[in-house]
Amino acid sequence: MYRFSVTLLSCIIVGVFIAPFLYTTSPFLVDPQKILLAPNFEHIMGTDRLGRDLFARILNGGQTSVIIGFLSASIASMIGLFVGISAGYFRGYYDKTITLIIDLFLTFPTFFLLLALVSYMEASIFILIIVLFITGWMTTARMIRSESFAIANKPYIKILTIAKVSNLKIIFKYFTPLLAPIFLISFTFGVGGAILSESGLSFLGLGINPPQISWGSLLSEGKEVIEIAWWMSFFPGLFIFLITFSLMQIADFLQQKTNNKELH
Repeated sequence: MYRFSVTLLSCIIVGVFIAPFLYTTSPFLVDPQKILLAPNFEHIMGTDRLGRDLFARILNGGQTSVIIGFLSASIASMIGLFVGISAGYFRGYYDKTITLIIDLFLTFPTFFLLLALVSYMEASIFILIIVLFITGWMTTARMIRSESFAIANKPYIKILTIAKVSNLKIIFKYFTPLLAPIFLISFTFGVGGAILSESGLSFLGLGINPPQISWGSLLSEGKEVIEIAWWMSFFPGLFIFLITFSLMQIADFLQQKTNNKELH
């Protein structure tokens, strides 16, 4: 299942960026003669309410969703990594302050916090990346903090501290490599969560605005004609499901490998 998930994820990511060079139909070309056509040989995923090719729009929207998902998860995971290491290593007042901030963020349901932030800003790819990493770093930080406590108690870390080795060297050379598996797991979950969050916001009309496209905005467009044009909701939803399913399977595999190493 792991290899299948990696292959599927790779195909989707490479496909949405490479396929538009091969499938040259414009995602913005309006054709009044081809409104709401079902999937056929000319339009393999059908057309929308303006006669635009749905497959071309899914490829274009996939680029937006993937960029938002990976960039926001990367930034959130990096923030969580260094905040978590700092809390676990320095402890004391610093740890209490960070823990309080994390708990305050986690007190609010993440999606409602997203809604609150987005409602005061005009949504764009840049704004969504910022909003998603602001609301996505806490879980990583909590996980990393917990593991950092255990690493900080190891004898060789105490010896390095007594020897007055710089804190930065200890953190980058000894903490970060040991925390890499947890970081990768958190990052993988974060990408899937960010793509789902973006899709949810766009579905509610608070995400990507026309003429930009995302899988969530395509799903939102399809809900209004779902009774007569099932393909408009089915195909964007299918791609969201496939990419998040693949990411979750990969994250589960990494978690199992990490747990097995800890047992041995």
